[in-house]
Amino acid sequence: MTFEFDRQIAVSRESKHAYTADLYPGWVVGGGLNGGYLLSVLGNAIKRTFPDKPDPVALSAYYLSASKPGQARIEIEPLRDGGTISTVSASLTQDGVARITALASYGDLDKLGDDVGTTAEPPSIPPVDECVPNTFAPPELLKIAPLMQRFDMRFHPQHVGWAVGSPSGRGELCAWFKLADGREPDPISLLTVVDALPPVTFDLGVIGWAPTIELTAHVRAKPAPGWLTVRHATRNLAGGMFEEDCEVWDSAGRLVAQSRQLARQPRGMR
Repeated sequence: MTFEFDRQIAVSRESKHAYTADLYPGWVVGGGLNGGYLLSVLGNAIKRTFPDKPDPVALSAYYLSASKPGQARIEIEPLRDGGTISTVSASLTQDGVARITALASYGDLDKLGDDVGTTAEPPSIPPVDECVPNTFAPPELLKIAPLMQRFDMRFHPQHVGWAVGSPSGRGELCAWFKLADGREPDPISLLTVVDALPPVTFDLGVIGWAPTIELTAHVRAKPAPGWLTVRHATRNLAGGMFEEDCEVWDSAGRLVAQSRQLARQPRGMR
């Protein structure tokens, strides 16, 4: 069985280090395609380049311009092919326009070790059936973010006040997460998960599309099957930008991915 997500992050090899991809309109948010989805497309091409090191370990991407649905070209430049970790630079372009430039390190998480020891505490969130599904999102949000149909998200009841005009002001969002097509999580999909929730500024009452400037993701372990728990938080809005820190915990209670991104402050619904 081929899942929707796998079809929509698929790449075709043009040459040894060049690929093409068809970027799907279902991942649009605001004025472009979701940055996490684009990371998974880019990450999938890097995976094809190093079949013996299939897992992203660290990936840092700069978003140079808004990507749009349609064909894209991905070019990979290997920088170091080590024994356990390989590092590349990668770029994604459309019609000759640079969209993303990135550096990434890849390895085999099974060989690197699948143990997770952390002093971090998982988010405190009620059971799935006591949380608020994303299908209850305001119509104006669904209009600018059709990508929400790609996910099954169940939000912490205390983190949805923004939807009725009563944001908490804490700068935190937490939700259970699954891909809508039922595909189980893996390291490549985690690159999407870290950017899947609405911008954390929603909880501050600042609502709208928040274009990503830079996003760095660390994948710490292969996630266990089942629901993921995702937490976004911010502590600072300055210069028209904000940082968003993300933690992704798997069904076994392990911290399997982390990220930080710098994004522009939303300018309101359009």
